[in-house]
Amino acid sequence: MNGTSIALSIFLLYWFAVSVLDRKGILEKYNISTFGPLPILMIRTTKGLKLLDVLARPKSYWRNFANLGILLMFAGMIAMFMVIAISDLGMYTSFLNGNMPEPGKYNSPRNIFLIPGLNEFIPLTWGAIALIVTLVVHEFSHAILCRVEGIRVKSMGILYALVPIGGFAEPDDEQLFGTKEKTTRELPLTATIEEIEKWEKEEKTRQETEITKPEEPKPEPVIGATRTQRSRILAAGVMANFTVAFIAFLLFFGPVLGAIAPLSDAMIMSVNESSPAAHAGLENGMIITQIDDTNITTAEELQTYLEKISPGETVHIYATKNGTLSTHDLQVASVPEDYIGGVSVGGIVSGSPAESAGIKTGMTMIRINNTEMQNVSSFVNFMKTTKVNQTVKVELLPSENYTGNLTEKGTVVFDVQLSSNSENDYGFLGVIYGNNAVMDLPMLGISVLIPQSKVYLEALNQIPSLLTIPAGWIILFGLPIYGFAGEGFRGFSGTFMQFFHPVGWAEPLGIGIFWIANTLLWVGWLNFYVGLFNCLPAVPLDGGHVFKDSIYSFVYRFTRNDSISEKISNSITASFSMLILFSFIFMIFGPYIGQWM
Repeated sequence: MNGTSIALSIFLLYWFAVSVLDRKGILEKYNISTFGPLPILMIRTTKGLKLLDVLARPKSYWRNFANLGILLMFAGMIAMFMVIAISDLGMYTSFLNGNMPEPGKYNSPRNIFLIPGLNEFIPLTWGAIALIVTLVVHEFSHAILCRVEGIRVKSMGILYALVPIGGFAEPDDEQLFGTKEKTTRELPLTATIEEIEKWEKEEKTRQETEITKPEEPKPEPVIGATRTQRSRILAAGVMANFTVAFIAFLLFFGPVLGAIAPLSDAMIMSVNESSPAAHAGLENGMIITQIDDTNITTAEELQTYLEKISPGETVHIYATKNGTLSTHDLQVASVPEDYIGGVSVGGIVSGSPAESAGIKTGMTMIRINNTEMQNVSSFVNFMKTTKVNQTVKVELLPSENYTGNLTEKGTVVFDVQLSSNSENDYGFLGVIYGNNAVMDLPMLGISVLIPQSKVYLEALNQIPSLLTIPAGWIILFGLPIYGFAGEGFRGFSGTFMQFFHPVGWAEPLGIGIFWIANTLLWVGWLNFYVGLFNCLPAVPLDGGHVFKDSIYSFVYRFTRNDSISEKISNSITASFSMLILFSFIFMIFGPYIGQWM
């Protein structure tokens, strides 16, 4: 039985058990209710309600906290609405031009929901922890502000769906949103004679019953929250999410990232059979940290060191895997005569010497003059030796669709006169090298990954300084999804974690520092995302209710009429809610419609 079958069996067993207990009234007996098709259990309790009163004692602090939340909510409301509007405009323009993006992981329905494990960008473990923290702080901040404003909290509890997924607080809706007056059933204008006679009999019976029924004491009127109080209560959840996100990111980009350093970029990706590396016990996934007395931090440093070693000499290699250091002695072999490394051409700079000569994307540079282009490092080192206006002979392997003349060896050769580059004083070719993420080292019989962990860590550390411009917020918001080059950053886990090690205060923690980093990253990101999403001016989101109350207050200043103000605010809010709903639907299904048409 595979993992999918096991998961489906567990789900069906859970669904069946909950359905049986719900039908027999056992769940209701213990103050548990269900909602949704999963179903999700709401386990209520009144324990801990007194704690809310204790936490709510600094009332002026919490009111200022919520007032700031209202301002941030409107800022988030504008930002999120602009993002949706721009996205819709871009999609609509693409639709009209016939270049609608193809369906993919970025617009997949499963990735719209922030459910760890279902959303392919959110890891199950760290995502579940972050989601629980996000829901708990959001709901309990609502509860605390309810007590600050004198609104009753009926219960608190946890949401459970196979595993706990969050917490909730249940305020008194009548006090929070106001009571709804019960009205008698009205007769429709299109009623038949039979319906009119039936309605008259029911109305007569109702009136006689009210006359003969003993007068009951009227219940005390419910004192509801004012619109200002309600806005504070609703904005508190968003403010709490933003506060937790700020603290989590402050710790992540501060002391935690500062305690993580690159270990080495030289990770072994493959080991050739019967090679010196295979005989010495080197394995896939090992990271080379030292060779003889020289520390290795990049694959280029490893290759440069090996170029100085003659075939037949023995080197002593230090390698680590899953935190375990091992040593290996191996004899360097000679490079096979027919070995071709090469640097793939990923792009050509417009107007450059490479474009004028006829070099095309998809070709592979194997030699410039008499220097072998084994990898990107050898290409960069060679270019540093050239001069402006120097003519070089570039030999390349042709791309699949190349139709020009070839040499006897099946290669294509171009004479290229190098131009100047304003950034450097050596020659400029104009070739953008492609994804040479793997470096072959035939003298050892291995290939080594080049992930540029130092550069990646530096890029992460630069994000806080970019938050003064909109691009910085876009990078932060899209970090787990897009990363820096479309790869997505899911934290320090798996293979990626192997390239780093703890330093300074975190050194005694070992891999524990990566657990802390991942928790802070996802707690910060999910709280930030959920807070922004709740700012949207759409009911039933918190932002929708605050938006409706604000529209009511604005309209009432001109009309001085409750009924008119209520109708206008409800209509505007409903229109925004439907617009946002259809916008999400368009973003999800637009690419599929575009492909179909």
